[in-house]
Amino acid sequence: IAIARDVNIFPKHSEDGEVLKAFEGREFFNKPEFEQLDLLKSGNIVFCRAEPSDKQKLIRMLQSLDEISAMTGDGVNDAPALQQADIGVAMGITGTEVSKQAADMILVDDNFSTIVNAIEEGRCIYANMQAFICFLISCNIGEICAILLATLSGVPEPLTAMHLLWVNLVTDGPPATALGFNPPVPDLMKQPPRPSNEPIMTPWLITRYCLTGLYVGIATVGIFVSHYLNRGVTLSELSNWGKCGQFWFKWDKSCDDLFTGHGRMLPQTLSLTTLVCMEMFKALSAVSVDNSLLSVGPHRNPLLILGVAFPMMLHLLVVYSSNLGLKSLGESFGMVALSKENWISILKWSAPILIVEEILKAIGREVNKMKPKED
Repeated sequence: IAIARDVNIFPKHSEDGEVLKAFEGREFFNKPEFEQLDLLKSGNIVFCRAEPSDKQKLIRMLQSLDEISAMTGDGVNDAPALQQADIGVAMGITGTEVSKQAADMILVDDNFSTIVNAIEEGRCIYANMQAFICFLISCNIGEICAILLATLSGVPEPLTAMHLLWVNLVTDGPPATALGFNPPVPDLMKQPPRPSNEPIMTPWLITRYCLTGLYVGIATVGIFVSHYLNRGVTLSELSNWGKCGQFWFKWDKSCDDLFTGHGRMLPQTLSLTTLVCMEMFKALSAVSVDNSLLSVGPHRNPLLILGVAFPMMLHLLVVYSSNLGLKSLGESFGMVALSKENWISILKWSAPILIVEEILKAIGREVNKMKPKED
């Protein structure tokens, strides 16, 4: 008991009437089974003079209570319990080879505080996997929504097949890869354990990224449509653009000027650039799945900054290739140079994705408070 107090298993000073649960292995297992389970359900317990078989019994009982059991050991006789536990931890210096082979984790410095570091690293890896998967899924949902909305409304395609390939192969890859190097968020070890049966994509995350993807689709089509509205084309005319010159026409503009060549490439370049900017904003916001961008900024992951800057520079290179004497490069991708007014319009449609993300993150934090936790 004195050692248990020393390492904070038991409180330093017990309150009057408080019973400390400390048993010899034989003493504990002589009790009725229901009493053993009741003792294991709450509070800390110290066992001494326990036999190897006692350790296995304890692990089986904890697992029957749906607890996640961890076992530390260094001897040959600890190997069966190390293998049976959900997480077996062996000592790297004093541990036997048998115990190391049976364990899931080996403490190379035999320091128990290393377990805390390992848990933090594991949580960080899990969060980064979520950020990586959710970023790519939400981006793809946005692209699907954009094509679907354009098809249902009858407007011309805001993105070509080349544009979709450009987004998926060039502008999505570097930011998604960089998200795998996000550092641990400051409150990572203060968060309660997640349920062991919780999927990496929870129902809330799926809902959240569907909503984000829906805005991405609306903004991508919206800037495309607004370009034609500013040129005097009504929504009805735009949804029947294939009948231009037959059932409707503009005195000051030919159908070719509106829907072919530069007239078509400019609104498509606006849509593509808006989509790229939204995905870059989303990547910067994804440095933390639930923490606000104001509390955990992208500066914490320099690789993410680089992963966003590099594809953005490539995109700008293609957009302004005609100004660099590489006109055929931009034409091959169906892109033209953008003016200052075009960029103001792009930011008006793309920047609100950050507000959408912040609102959904705030809701997500409340959802996390309400879901069941592991003890």
